[in-house]
Amino acid sequence: MTLSFNQETCSGCKACELVCSLQNLKIINPSKAMLHVSALFPEPGKYFVEICDQCGECANACPREAIVLIKGTYRIDKKKCDQCLLCVPACPKNLVKVDDTGMPYKCINCRQCVEVCPRDALAFN
Repeated sequence: MTLSFNQETCSGCKACELVCSLQNLKIINPSKAMLHVSALFPEPGKYFVEICDQCGECANACPREAIVLIKGTYRIDKKKCDQCLLCVPACPKNLVKVDDTGMPYKCINCRQCVEVCPRDALAFN
């Protein structure tokens, strides 16, 4: 199952960003979320959510094979990761982030963004 986005129903509330950072990092900081909501100006009321589509480019870039596919989701094995951060620029959507300790992190399909979205703009298909 993959995460999908419906632009027609998104209100730009950014609840998905809030819950992503809270669920995964235990902080409320949308800038650290593993998805990104942006307005499509100049059209008022039009938004886009950049989401991880589990393309695997981050895994392809990892020389330590620390990013592995588990049940359709790429996950970073922190024990294997040497923090070279080659996965960060490899992400075509700029959604592999780095935490305060220098460890990369990415979407793990926790589904919290889908659960909290008040307009059903995010879904798993």
